[in-house]
Amino acid sequence: MNTYKTSEIAHCIGIHPNTVRLYEELELIPKPERKENGYRIFTDFHMEQIKFARIALKVEVLQNGLRKQAIVIIKTSALGNFSKAICLTEYYLQQIKNEQQNAEEAIAITEKLLLDDSQETGTTFLTRKEAADYSQISIDALRNWEMNGLLTVKRKQNGYRVYGDEDIRRLKIIRSLRCANYSLSAILRMLNTLSRNPEADIRQVIDTPKQNDDIISVCDKLLTSLHCAEQNAKVMLAHLEKMKKQFPENPTF
Repeated sequence: MNTYKTSEIAHCIGIHPNTVRLYEELELIPKPERKENGYRIFTDFHMEQIKFARIALKVEVLQNGLRKQAIVIIKTSALGNFSKAICLTEYYLQQIKNEQQNAEEAIAITEKLLLDDSQETGTTFLTRKEAADYSQISIDALRNWEMNGLLTVKRKQNGYRVYGDEDIRRLKIIRSLRCANYSLSAILRMLNTLSRNPEADIRQVIDTPKQNDDIISVCDKLLTSLHCAEQNAKVMLAHLEKMKKQFPENPTF
Protein backbone atom coordinates (compact mmCIF):
# COMPACT_ATOMS: atom_id res chain seq x y z
CA MET A 1 0.00 0.00 0.00
CA ASN A 2 1.28 3.46 -0.89
CA THR A 3 2.04 6.01 1.83
CA TYR A 4 1.88 9.80 1.68
CA LYS A 5 2.90 12.84 3.69
CA THR A 6 0.26 15.43 4.58
CA SER A 7 1.43 17.75 1.81
CA GLU A 8 1.51 14.90 -0.72
CA ILE A 9 -2.03 13.68 -0.07
CA ALA A 10 -3.28 17.28 -0.06
CA HIS A 11 -1.58 17.93 -3.40
CA CYS A 12 -2.97 14.75 -4.97
CA ILE A 13 -6.54 15.64 -4.01
CA GLY A 14 -6.19 19.37 -4.60
CA ILE A 15 -6.89 20.67 -1.09
CA HIS A 16 -4.93 22.60 1.53
CA PRO A 17 -2.93 20.53 4.06
CA ASN A 18 -4.95 22.17 6.83
CA THR A 19 -8.09 20.61 5.33
CA VAL A 20 -6.53 17.16 5.71
CA ARG A 21 -5.80 17.92 9.37
CA LEU A 22 -9.34 19.24 9.84
CA TYR A 23 -10.81 16.02 8.42
CA GLU A 24 -8.69 14.08 10.91
CA GLU A 25 -9.84 16.31 13.77
CA LEU A 26 -13.50 15.85 12.78
CA GLU A 27 -13.02 12.07 12.51
CA LEU A 28 -13.93 12.07 8.84
CA ILE A 29 -10.79 10.03 8.19
CA PRO A 30 -9.01 7.56 10.49
CA LYS A 31 -6.08 8.84 12.53
CA PRO A 32 -2.89 8.24 10.55
CA GLU A 33 0.14 6.59 12.07
CA ARG A 34 3.13 8.82 12.78
CA LYS A 35 6.83 8.46 12.17
CA GLU A 36 9.35 8.91 14.98
CA ASN A 37 9.72 12.54 13.97
CA GLY A 38 5.95 13.05 14.40
CA TYR A 39 5.11 13.32 10.71
CA ARG A 40 1.79 11.74 9.74
CA ILE A 41 1.74 8.74 7.39
CA PHE A 42 -1.30 8.53 5.15
CA THR A 43 -2.32 5.50 3.06
CA ASP A 44 -4.42 4.79 -0.02
CA PHE A 45 -7.38 4.30 2.31
CA HIS A 46 -6.96 7.86 3.60
CA MET A 47 -6.78 9.04 0.01
CA GLU A 48 -10.06 7.37 -0.97
CA GLN A 49 -11.77 8.31 2.29
CA ILE A 50 -10.96 12.00 1.81
CA LYS A 51 -12.31 11.78 -1.73
CA PHE A 52 -15.47 10.16 -0.37
CA ALA A 53 -15.89 12.84 2.32
CA ARG A 54 -15.61 15.56 -0.30
CA ILE A 55 -18.24 13.83 -2.44
CA ALA A 56 -20.61 13.52 0.52
CA LEU A 57 -20.13 17.15 1.57
CA LYS A 58 -20.46 18.53 -1.95
CA VAL A 59 -24.22 19.07 -1.78
CA GLU A 60 -25.76 21.08 1.05
CA VAL A 61 -29.13 19.57 1.88
CA LEU A 62 -30.05 20.66 5.36
CA GLN A 63 -33.69 19.76 5.86
CA ASN A 64 -34.85 16.92 8.09
CA GLY A 65 -31.35 16.04 9.28
CA LEU A 66 -29.98 15.00 5.88
CA ARG A 67 -26.72 16.86 6.45
CA LYS A 68 -26.21 15.06 9.76
CA GLN A 69 -26.91 11.74 8.05
CA ALA A 70 -24.16 12.48 5.51
CA ILE A 71 -21.68 13.15 8.34
CA VAL A 72 -22.60 9.84 10.03
CA ILE A 73 -22.06 8.01 6.74
CA ILE A 74 -18.59 9.56 6.32
CA LYS A 75 -17.57 8.65 9.87
CA THR A 76 -18.89 5.09 9.45
CA SER A 77 -16.82 4.67 6.30
CA ALA A 78 -13.78 6.13 8.07
CA LEU A 79 -14.04 3.30 10.59
CA GLY A 80 -13.90 0.78 7.76
CA ASN A 81 -17.48 -0.42 8.10
CA PHE A 82 -18.37 -0.08 4.43
CA SER A 83 -21.39 -2.39 4.57
CA LYS A 84 -23.08 -0.25 7.20
CA ALA A 85 -22.07 2.93 5.36
CA ILE A 86 -23.70 1.57 2.21
CA CYS A 87 -26.93 0.77 4.11
CA LEU A 88 -26.94 4.26 5.63
CA THR A 89 -26.39 5.81 2.20
CA GLU A 90 -29.27 3.82 0.70
CA TYR A 91 -31.51 5.14 3.48
CA TYR A 92 -30.12 8.65 2.90
CA LEU A 93 -30.96 8.35 -0.81
CA GLN A 94 -34.52 7.26 0.02
CA GLN A 95 -34.92 10.25 2.34
CA ILE A 96 -33.85 12.57 -0.49
CA LYS A 97 -36.42 10.94 -2.78
CA ASN A 98 -39.06 11.48 -0.09
CA GLU A 99 -38.14 15.17 0.04
CA GLN A 100 -38.44 15.33 -3.74
CA GLN A 101 -41.91 13.78 -3.56
CA ASN A 102 -42.95 16.29 -0.87
CA ALA A 103 -41.68 19.16 -3.01
CA GLU A 104 -43.55 17.93 -6.08
CA GLU A 105 -46.75 17.29 -4.11
CA ALA A 106 -46.63 20.84 -2.71
CA ILE A 107 -46.50 22.22 -6.24
CA ALA A 108 -49.45 20.02 -7.25
CA ILE A 109 -51.44 21.29 -4.25
CA THR A 110 -50.55 24.87 -5.15
CA GLU A 111 -51.71 24.38 -8.73
CA LYS A 112 -54.98 22.86 -7.52
CA LEU A 113 -55.61 25.70 -5.07
CA LEU A 114 -54.93 28.30 -7.72
CA LEU A 115 -57.41 26.64 -10.08
CA ASP A 116 -60.07 26.13 -7.42
CA ASP A 117 -62.91 28.56 -8.12
CA SER A 118 -65.45 26.67 -6.05
CA GLN A 119 -65.10 28.96 -3.04
CA GLU A 120 -67.54 31.82 -2.74
CA THR A 121 -65.69 35.09 -2.58
CA GLY A 122 -66.43 37.61 0.12
CA THR A 123 -67.89 35.06 2.53
CA THR A 124 -64.92 34.64 4.90
CA PHE A 125 -63.86 37.26 7.44
CA LEU A 126 -61.43 35.94 10.05
CA THR A 127 -59.27 37.52 12.72
CA ARG A 128 -55.55 36.79 12.76
CA LYS A 129 -55.96 34.07 15.41
CA GLU A 130 -58.90 32.54 13.54
CA ALA A 131 -56.94 32.60 10.27
CA ALA A 132 -53.94 30.96 11.94
CA ASP A 133 -56.09 28.26 13.55
CA TYR A 134 -58.00 27.62 10.33
CA SER A 135 -54.76 27.33 8.34
CA GLN A 136 -53.13 25.16 11.05
CA ILE A 137 -50.17 27.49 11.54
CA SER A 138 -48.90 29.52 14.47
CA ILE A 139 -49.61 33.21 14.83
CA ASP A 140 -45.82 33.78 14.81
CA ALA A 141 -45.54 32.05 11.43
CA LEU A 142 -48.43 34.11 10.07
CA ARG A 143 -46.85 37.32 11.36
CA ASN A 144 -43.50 36.31 9.86
CA TRP A 145 -45.04 35.66 6.43
CA GLU A 146 -46.70 39.07 6.52
CA MET A 147 -43.45 40.78 7.53
CA ASN A 148 -41.68 39.07 4.61
CA GLY A 149 -44.27 40.32 2.12
CA LEU A 150 -45.95 37.00 1.35
CA LEU A 151 -49.29 38.29 2.51
CA THR A 152 -50.84 41.77 2.63
CA VAL A 153 -54.00 41.81 4.71
CA LYS A 154 -56.67 44.50 4.72
CA ARG A 155 -57.63 46.23 7.95
CA LYS A 156 -60.96 47.33 9.35
CA GLN A 157 -61.56 50.94 10.34
CA ASN A 158 -60.54 50.03 13.88
CA GLY A 159 -57.14 48.85 12.61
CA TYR A 160 -57.71 45.13 13.13
CA ARG A 161 -56.71 42.79 10.30
CA VAL A 162 -59.42 40.82 8.56
CA TYR A 163 -58.59 37.74 6.49
CA GLY A 164 -60.78 37.02 3.48
CA ASP A 165 -61.16 34.08 1.10
CA GLU A 166 -58.19 35.00 -1.08
CA ASP A 167 -56.01 35.47 2.01
CA ILE A 168 -56.95 32.01 3.28
CA ARG A 169 -56.23 30.42 -0.09
CA ARG A 170 -52.87 32.20 -0.16
CA LEU A 171 -52.13 30.96 3.36
CA LYS A 172 -52.88 27.38 2.31
CA ILE A 173 -50.46 27.73 -0.62
CA ILE A 174 -47.70 29.20 1.56
CA ARG A 175 -48.19 26.56 4.26
CA SER A 176 -48.04 23.71 1.76
CA LEU A 177 -44.83 25.00 0.18
CA ARG A 178 -43.20 25.77 3.54
CA CYS A 179 -43.99 22.24 4.78
CA ALA A 180 -42.05 20.97 1.76
CA ASN A 181 -39.09 23.23 2.74
CA TYR A 182 -39.35 25.84 -0.01
CA SER A 183 -37.78 29.08 1.18
CA LEU A 184 -39.79 32.22 1.88
CA SER A 185 -37.93 34.03 -0.90
CA ALA A 186 -38.77 31.27 -3.41
CA ILE A 187 -42.46 31.36 -2.43
CA LEU A 188 -42.55 35.16 -2.63
CA ARG A 189 -40.89 35.03 -6.04
CA MET A 190 -43.55 32.61 -7.24
CA LEU A 191 -46.48 34.58 -5.80
CA ASN A 192 -45.23 37.87 -7.26
CA THR A 193 -44.73 36.27 -10.66
CA LEU A 194 -48.22 34.76 -10.63
CA SER A 195 -49.76 38.11 -9.75
CA ARG A 196 -48.18 39.54 -12.92
CA ASN A 197 -48.63 36.44 -15.05
CA PRO A 198 -51.22 33.88 -13.88
CA GLU A 199 -50.12 31.54 -16.70
CA ALA A 200 -46.52 31.33 -15.45
CA ASP A 201 -44.96 27.89 -14.91
CA ILE A 202 -45.02 27.48 -11.11
CA ARG A 203 -42.42 24.72 -11.12
CA GLN A 204 -39.93 26.78 -13.08
CA VAL A 205 -40.50 30.07 -11.26
CA ILE A 206 -40.18 28.64 -7.74
CA ASP A 207 -36.91 26.89 -8.66
CA THR A 208 -35.24 29.81 -10.48
CA PRO A 209 -33.76 32.59 -8.31
CA LYS A 210 -33.33 36.03 -9.81
CA GLN A 211 -29.87 36.81 -11.18
CA ASN A 212 -29.59 39.88 -8.95
CA ASP A 213 -30.34 37.98 -5.72
CA ASP A 214 -27.42 38.60 -3.37
CA ILE A 215 -27.72 35.41 -1.34
CA ILE A 216 -29.17 32.19 -2.73
CA SER A 217 -29.80 29.21 -0.46
CA VAL A 218 -30.41 25.62 -1.54
CA CYS A 219 -34.10 26.05 -0.63
CA ASP A 220 -34.35 28.94 -3.10
CA LYS A 221 -33.84 26.32 -5.81
CA LEU A 222 -35.14 23.30 -3.93
CA LEU A 223 -36.06 21.04 -6.86
CA THR A 224 -32.64 21.47 -8.47
CA SER A 225 -30.84 21.02 -5.15
CA LEU A 226 -32.70 17.80 -4.35
CA HIS A 227 -32.00 16.44 -7.84
CA CYS A 228 -28.29 17.19 -7.36
CA ALA A 229 -28.40 15.54 -3.93
CA GLU A 230 -29.95 12.40 -5.43
CA GLN A 231 -27.24 12.14 -8.09
CA ASN A 232 -24.59 12.84 -5.45
CA ALA A 233 -25.91 10.06 -3.20
CA LYS A 234 -25.62 7.61 -6.10
CA VAL A 235 -21.97 8.65 -6.57
CA MET A 236 -21.45 8.09 -2.84
CA LEU A 237 -22.81 4.55 -3.15
CA ALA A 238 -20.52 3.78 -6.10
CA HIS A 239 -17.48 5.08 -4.21
CA LEU A 240 -18.33 3.03 -1.13
CA GLU A 241 -18.71 -0.11 -3.23
CA LYS A 242 -15.29 0.59 -4.72
CA MET A 243 -13.72 1.06 -1.27
CA LYS A 244 -15.37 -2.13 0.01
CA LYS A 245 -13.66 -4.09 -2.76
CA GLN A 246 -10.34 -2.30 -2.38
CA PHE A 247 -9.85 -2.33 1.40
CA PRO A 248 -10.48 -4.87 4.18
CA GLU A 249 -13.67 -4.20 6.08
CA ASN A 250 -13.79 -3.60 9.81
CA PRO A 251 -17.39 -4.17 10.98
CA THR A 252 -16.57 -4.32 14.70
CA PHE A 253 -17.28 -1.03 16.49
